[in-house]
Amino acid sequence: MTLHELLAEASTRLDAAGLAYGHGTTNAIDEAAWLVLWQLGLPLDSDLDALAARPVTPEEQTAVRALIQRRIDSREPAAYLTGEAWLQGVSFYVDRRAIVPRSFIAELIADGSIDPWLGEDTRSVLDLCTGNGSLAVLAALAWPDIAVTGADLSTDALAVARINVERHGLQDRITLLTSDGLAACPGPWDLILCNPPYVNARSMDALPAEYRAEPELALAGGTDGMDFIRALLRDAPARMSPHGVLVLEIGNEREHFEAAFPQLEAVWLCTSAGDDQVLLLTTESLQALAASPTPHP
Repeated sequence: MTLHELLAEASTRLDAAGLAYGHGTTNAIDEAAWLVLWQLGLPLDSDLDALAARPVTPEEQTAVRALIQRRIDSREPAAYLTGEAWLQGVSFYVDRRAIVPRSFIAELIADGSIDPWLGEDTRSVLDLCTGNGSLAVLAALAWPDIAVTGADLSTDALAVARINVERHGLQDRITLLTSDGLAACPGPWDLILCNPPYVNARSMDALPAEYRAEPELALAGGTDGMDFIRALLRDAPARMSPHGVLVLEIGNEREHFEAAFPQLEAVWLCTSAGDDQVLLLTTESLQALAASPTPHP
């Protein structure tokens, strides 16, 4: 059997199983390539056409088929099975203690979309709800002169984040701490990055098994998805510098966000998923929200 034939078999099996994707791939073909290449010890960016005729030993076939079957039976994201996820070309360790990293904020760090909002006074960055620490690591790599802190309520997630900080040799650049929202993060922060739990209750009930394999704490945002965000926007102004900005990911919850904060002036940032997934708020806009005659709930 060749690698091409094994990949075709694996993708057919995955497709027939009716799995859900979204944790690094969007379809059965790409998921099969990820799992097969990983199991065979081949680089994930391998040229599949060049390797198409590579023979696959019976032992390799058995191992690949077992991994594909595990993906089907467990309904766990591939990242949990391989212990690795990639974000903007950077490798991160991940396991079930933390959500699989996939934040669109990573794109904005990599392509420089946030840079115009930063300046000479930008010295401190907080990655709130850091999870496995991926955004903190990407921020430290993108802005080498800025001190980065990663905070999360989950000590399990922070243990995973610590692995990634050490993996990238950033122990001297990134501080990790346990915090319920901004409670243990007094600042002042020049930039806050936050991919919080924002999935509304109805959507949580409809999540496929792959997403339910992730920590619920990192996903569930209450009835309208805005529970964490309400507290964040309430507390943020007192913990941000005068020139500070907050970059906030809300996924598919823009309707609920605008219903909860109708008077808030937000700048919507463009990502590969559109211009309604991530927004930017200035200290000034958050102060205006706090002072508005009809404050948010």
